[in-house]
Amino acid sequence: MITRHSTPPSLAEFEILAAAEFDRIPDALRRHLGAIVLKIEEFPDTETERELDLESPFDLLGLYRGVALPFQSVLQVRTSPDMVFLYRRPILDYWCETDEDLRGIIRHVLIHEIGHHFGFSDEDMDRIERE
Repeated sequence: MITRHSTPPSLAEFEILAAAEFDRIPDALRRHLGAIVLKIEEFPDTETERELDLESPFDLLGLYRGVALPFQSVLQVRTSPDMVFLYRRPILDYWCETDEDLRGIIRHVLIHEIGHHFGFSDEDMDRIERE
């Protein structure tokens, strides 16, 4: 379903869109996500910008923070949950530049970042998104 927006959604509206797209993630993936946390923020924080050497905070649409499943160990003490960040303003900027469906963009970023949780390649993520 393509939903066209005439004005950018607020942070609260964006959270609703993101949650709806998260619920549409294929069961084959979702059942293995565990307690992954979905966070919506306006922009990446300053530490993330520095760490990833971003030229602009608009350069990053989403981010996975955590330990990918292939690298987890029962011997490793986890102090924070795995998290997927979606950055509202960069996503909206991309949406305005491309005129793609906003829900489709959100879904694409979600699948890509969740794919990092599983240790998937970009090709794996492209195939999953097509399904």
